[in-house]
Amino acid sequence: KAKTKVNKIIWIGETNAASGDDSYFDAARTFPGKPNLSRQPSANDLAHIIYTSGTTGHPKGALISYSNLFSNLSGIEQIFQISQKDRFVVFLPMFHSFTLTTMVLLPIYQACSIILVRSVFPFSNVLKQVLLKRATIFLGVPAIYTAMSKAKIPWYFRWFNRVRLFISGGAPLAEQTIDDFKAKFPRAKLLEGYGLSECSPVVAVNTPERQKTASVGVALPGLTVKAVDDELIEVPRGEVGELIIKGGSVMQGYLNMPDATDETIVNGWLKTGDFVTIDEDGFIFIVDRKKDLIISKGQNVYPREIEEAIYKLDAVEAAAVIGVKDQYADEEIIAFIQLKEGMKLEEAEVRSHLRGLLANFKIPKQVIFQDELPRNATGKVLKRKLKEQFQD
Repeated sequence: KAKTKVNKIIWIGETNAASGDDSYFDAARTFPGKPNLSRQPSANDLAHIIYTSGTTGHPKGALISYSNLFSNLSGIEQIFQISQKDRFVVFLPMFHSFTLTTMVLLPIYQACSIILVRSVFPFSNVLKQVLLKRATIFLGVPAIYTAMSKAKIPWYFRWFNRVRLFISGGAPLAEQTIDDFKAKFPRAKLLEGYGLSECSPVVAVNTPERQKTASVGVALPGLTVKAVDDELIEVPRGEVGELIIKGGSVMQGYLNMPDATDETIVNGWLKTGDFVTIDEDGFIFIVDRKKDLIISKGQNVYPREIEEAIYKLDAVEAAAVIGVKDQYADEEIIAFIQLKEGMKLEEAEVRSHLRGLLANFKIPKQVIFQDELPRNATGKVLKRKLKEQFQD
């Protein structure tokens, strides 16, 4: 204290009167309101309420306990072997579950350094701080990695940065981005993970030792995952089913929404609403959101497959595919494309490209070019906003 400008320290517990410091309970007598800190929270008490992103509907408040958070932090730490020598760079919004748990709580939990960058813009400043402050853990969303794979990155950053883990979460990572990033940063590993606010939020992730392209990895220690049919019966390995999760990081429920809670958590299993396949090694492959499934001419169409094909076009910055019901209650496939600055692309070129990669019934009926696709704070495209364009 003598080396700082601090005049007085207020302690909870025993204090050395000779130091001139105060006991909290003595000081509290003179405070208005007399706050009571005598009660300690238990593991199952509510730690925070974090709202879902609401990309397909209205956001819901997920009730997350201290136990949920510690279970998630412990699972992440075991997989990545975080040590006090690691330095996390934080530049994404801290109100998002991915940022809060993995970039703020995790380094605090492990007594690591946190490098705070005021904003993601300009991105050159983020890279500068990564280099100067010797960051070792870089966590971002797909939009960040897409930008990095396309941008002119100084050669000295590519060779002298100390990042040991580039991890992507918050939204699906396009396979094209993974390939482009690998070509730009041959010495780095970009590892995709998966999570949702209702699971505190990390569920699965690839590791430097075990990874598969296009997979979001294996479940964290302490979590059990299954791919199931509509009756919640597990489907054979490699077949498409809805992902359900059980374990210590599954939320307590939704705030003031008992019906939604009962619909989402069944016998302790959290229904994610995501279609996946799980292979023999336990690696999870996201097929698409259940709510985004398009049924066109009696066929199931997964928008993500079409989006992945569109991303292979060099001129494409972002793509989103939705289904819109026609007069016969069938769903038409509509593709929205945001082009890179200064690039041009015609609808006929998109169709021709897709015909070489997809079955005819998966080709979009319309291709709509927009200057910018609507997104939330972490870069997820808001498909409900796109669908609103077709509502009367």
